[in-house]
Amino acid sequence: MSASETAKADESGTGEESRLTGENATEAIQELPPSAKLVAKVLEYNDTLTQSQIAEESLLPDRTVRYALNRLDDEGLVDSRFSFSDARKRLYTLSLD
Repeated sequence: MSASETAKADESGTGEESRLTGENATEAIQELPPSAKLVAKVLEYNDTLTQSQIAEESLLPDRTVRYALNRLDDEGLVDSRFSFSDARKRLYTLSLD
């Protein structure tokens, strides 16, 4: 575990990411790359989408959407779950409370 990962684990107390709210979420989003900001905005307007739907809405390549979702997930800003209609796909939702 690197020093930055250890610091994150110490801050949250459990080593798990916690949901960000209000001002903290805004600050976290401001630090992200433009693609992650766009994906966050698409999820804000559309609630729950698959990765391919996000790519279609944002006009970003699949690889860029995957990177953006990983960055949002690292910051605890997105929730994902398996789709009941197609278990090969995941559904993504912005997790700002």
